[in-house]
Amino acid sequence: MDLDRTRPLWRQIAAELIRRIESGTYPPGSRVPSTLEIAQEFGVVNATAAKAMRHVREEGWTRGEVGLGTFVADPLPSADEPGDSTPTDRAPRP
Repeated sequence: MDLDRTRPLWRQIAAELIRRIESGTYPPGSRVPSTLEIAQEFGVVNATAAKAMRHVREEGWTRGEVGLGTFVADPLPSADEPGDSTPTDRAPRP
């Protein structure tokens, strides 16, 4: 994925992670890449990757397990839940 350097990188990365969860690339209950792995994949600093991961977690798409990593939430959040602050650069849910 090529990042648009004129828009916030963390938002683009968060949107891509959510797209991967929605598409089944990361199915519910599966482990998602670490912050370091995401930083390396997208060519960003760890702080940017951590901000993207934090947003994905705060939106209810993932959960952290101390000492184990980050996993996709099961069940997945609903797009119409109150407080949903979906990034505008994310594709709409089917």
